[in-house]
Amino acid sequence: MGMMVAARRIEGATNEVRYEFGFEDRFDRILVIDPGTLAARVEDGDFNSAASAITTKIVNSWRSSGEFPARMLFAG
Repeated sequence: MGMMVAARRIEGATNEVRYEFGFEDRFDRILVIDPGTLAARVEDGDFNSAASAITTKIVNSWRSSGEFPARMLFAG
């Protein structure tokens, strides 16, 4: 069975990029990315496969466009 993780960028401090994310459209977790180092963490401390998958998609998008996307979807 596949996994679909959706994320949408939310407001945050200028030194971090924040996303609400979760399975399908259930945005129940917060991902925080440091734009200087691209280090990522999840506020609940559980950096699991869903967090890893959506982080990879977001960072790859940033690398190709130079901007953090407003929304991102991982389906795998």
